[in-house]
Amino acid sequence: MAPTQTSTLPLDTASSTALAESGLEYALVDPDGDAFAPFLRSVSRGFLGEEPTAEEVESARKSLRDRRLTGVFDRAGAVPEAPVATVDSWASELTVSPGRTLPLWSISAVTVAPTHRRRGIARAMLTGELRTAAAAGYALAGLTVTEATIYGRWGFSPAAWAADVVVDTSRARWTGPVAPGRLDFVAPESLPERLAAVHERIRVRRPGAVPGWEGRWRGVAGLTPESKDAKKIRAVAYRDLDGVERGILVYTLDEREDYTAHDLHVRALFADGDEALAALWRFALEHDLVARVKADLQPPAPPVQWMISDRRAVTATLTDHHWLRVLDVPRALASRDYSGALDMVFGIDDPLGFAHGAWAVRIDDAGIAVVEPTDAEPDVRMPVGALASLLLGGVRATELAAAGLVVGEPARLGEIDGAFAPAATPLLDIWY
Repeated sequence: MAPTQTSTLPLDTASSTALAESGLEYALVDPDGDAFAPFLRSVSRGFLGEEPTAEEVESARKSLRDRRLTGVFDRAGAVPEAPVATVDSWASELTVSPGRTLPLWSISAVTVAPTHRRRGIARAMLTGELRTAAAAGYALAGLTVTEATIYGRWGFSPAAWAADVVVDTSRARWTGPVAPGRLDFVAPESLPERLAAVHERIRVRRPGAVPGWEGRWRGVAGLTPESKDAKKIRAVAYRDLDGVERGILVYTLDEREDYTAHDLHVRALFADGDEALAALWRFALEHDLVARVKADLQPPAPPVQWMISDRRAVTATLTDHHWLRVLDVPRALASRDYSGALDMVFGIDDPLGFAHGAWAVRIDDAGIAVVEPTDAEPDVRMPVGALASLLLGGVRATELAAAGLVVGEPARLGEIDGAFAPAATPLLDIWY
């Protein structure tokens, strides 16, 4: 059983040694200690942010108190207490099939100071995270990325996509369902609890999703000190005929030169069911004085395009969003439900060794997988990143084969596509 508290796990000795040989110190950072403020400043600098205020430091300290914060320090530098590299990780879980989850080692806040590039720091940190996660019993690690060219070298690969959606409201006459419940404005102060309640119900039904946390919901609500749009944030909640709150829309209105043509920017739209989804989208599209509705982290094929008269009023820009890394092949593949039977040997190439080898994958007619190491010749071969992309069913083996990432007979690749087809399209609807 993978532990849910990771901050007390020991530092990876191989990474500690490698960094020490370069004159650097690898150390855990206590969120409640004096080292936290310099750590946060280094993170902000790494993402080109402003220097955090004292109030922002205390807000972040509360949000990150349960995280495993790791810094790389150059004690000979001008500011020895400020890490030259950072990483933040914690125990989470990933929905792998509707109703089924798997512990996930989540990684965030990966930065290396421009003054210390090309010294092997990122490699030491990331491999250290993966070795620590694997030793603790995690079958998967995951992250969201700002730069798509970095993490593939450590075996991460996109497994869930999201769409940035823009809707031209002048062309978007509503033709979708008429929801029978009611909408009400709700106070921003109530949003963390409301968002958590709705999101927790829906995230266990969507492959690729992870739990939120209080700091994330406070940020969406504009209740953190660094929120620049706090005074502009509004929210409506949808309740069904039984009085159950089924959906939340959090948004801002951004003025354009034409006062009758504002942008409505969706900060969060979480709907527990089709009824709530329709009600919230209709509210956004029919809002007074709004010409465009913008919403990030929507499903790759956004349902709103089927709720309006002109589907071409919807522009959806697809982006890779949730990147996974397989550390334990049998546990990762056996964690989800499948859509068909399969009996095949996967050959996995993993330069870091975690997933390397040949694996007999047997899926019965009920969609239950048993995976074991084998000496048999592989029927298909792929790098570990390709396996991560296939895991949730958001990518087809035949697509990866066209790019040379999966090698096998076309018929065998088609069998993988059939078995791995997901019950729901994978989606991660938050950043972490």
